[in-house]
Amino acid sequence: MIIVITIIAYFALLMGLSRWTARRSGTNEAFFRGNRQSPWYVVAFGMVGASISGVTFVSVPGMVLKSDMTYLQTCMGFILGYFVVAFVLLPVYYRLNLTTIYSYLHGRLGLRSYRTGASFFLLSKITGAAVRFYLVCMIICQVLGVRCWVLGTGGVTSQAVGSYLFFLVVVVVMVALIWLYTRRSGIKTIVWTDTLQTACMLLALVLIIYNMVRAMDMSLAEAVGAVAQHEHSRVFVWDDWVSRQNFWKQFLSGIFIVVVMTGLDQDMMQKNLTCRSLRDAQKDMCVTGFAFVPVNLLFMALGVLLVIMAQRQGVALPENGDELLPMFAATGQLGITVQVLFAIGIVAASFSSADSALTALTTSFCVDICGRKDDERLRRRVHVGMAVVFVAFVLMFRMLGSTSVIDAVYILCSYTYGPLLGLFAFGLLTRKKTNDRYVPYIAVASPVICLVLNHVASTWFGYRFGYELLMLNGLLTFVMLWLCAPARQ
Repeated sequence: MIIVITIIAYFALLMGLSRWTARRSGTNEAFFRGNRQSPWYVVAFGMVGASISGVTFVSVPGMVLKSDMTYLQTCMGFILGYFVVAFVLLPVYYRLNLTTIYSYLHGRLGLRSYRTGASFFLLSKITGAAVRFYLVCMIICQVLGVRCWVLGTGGVTSQAVGSYLFFLVVVVVMVALIWLYTRRSGIKTIVWTDTLQTACMLLALVLIIYNMVRAMDMSLAEAVGAVAQHEHSRVFVWDDWVSRQNFWKQFLSGIFIVVVMTGLDQDMMQKNLTCRSLRDAQKDMCVTGFAFVPVNLLFMALGVLLVIMAQRQGVALPENGDELLPMFAATGQLGITVQVLFAIGIVAASFSSADSALTALTTSFCVDICGRKDDERLRRRVHVGMAVVFVAFVLMFRMLGSTSVIDAVYILCSYTYGPLLGLFAFGLLTRKKTNDRYVPYIAVASPVICLVLNHVASTWFGYRFGYELLMLNGLLTFVMLWLCAPARQ
């Protein structure tokens, strides 16, 4: 019961903040661009929570089971990626005074390129956000004491159907709450609610670690030493070029993941385009980039501490890393305090990523697909429609099941964001035009070719592509755009 009360109290805080930010600002300009009045430091702090999401809160601690702390190599690449976004992409977006970043493709390459880029964003964002939200809803069910059975596993039993219906209710209620506090002022509200949610999430993370250290009768210094000396504390992999954890693969992938999933993502850029000036937006980006390494280091240190606790108690470690933190925190094994903190952290992380995704999807559909950025009635209808579609995608992913969700997000990103990377790279790095009518076919062909290459490499050579598949996808799109360029320009 205390978990439910905590979630209700947290939502009441969000609604209060939403009402404060929505005063005299229910227009499309406020919903889409926040009236360009957001303080950069508020955006930067909120961006940390929005970028981390519920996936990081659950999956990153569990990643230590299979890949140690090597994910930090990717986070180091994030820093350089944020600098690329700040000093290469943001100046273009601010110079053109864009509402959605895909409008750039219209002027540079043509209408079909513009619509293709926006369509790939809509597919990428709703799929990736649904994956993240699916995990969070599963964990909330577990916190509330309901085991989410998979329909079809061991037959369709009444218990499985009941748990699935409970999951459905959780998804619908949470999406409805997100829609409720974002429906009036959209991104203007989200900039401020993200700040609250980031603070709650980071506070919950620190207090969970503190309670774990106390539960194992360790001092802070002893805990740091235990993590540093543990076999799962390895960060760098220099010698194995085939491994997906090789430093250069992870580092370079980290750069491109940020460029694509932040710099070419309307969801993330919409917040940054609410800053008062380009200089403010650049400061916001750089600060956010540097914050990722220490924050993810805390998450991975928590993972190692969980492994140490399991070893001390003789508890078998789960095969799926996503179950490591919930195994202790969601079930109450670490006490009701940690259980409440975990609930706050997971809800804050999920809301901070899902609310901005819903707003960005609404913005892109109204502006890029419908071409009606001033139609407030359309915006309200699309906002409701996107919430319904979002629920449908979460339920679809629930039926398919999952392994490591953070891996699933980045693999999906490699296929669906690759064409966006190729389109923007071609537009920014060349002065060529391309044959606009071929662009939709190129954008579909590139991921298909990557899928085939990944299968061939795995079957014939035993090599499985990791996050570097994103770079290959973007390169293929770039080359095909170049080959389709008119001979004379």
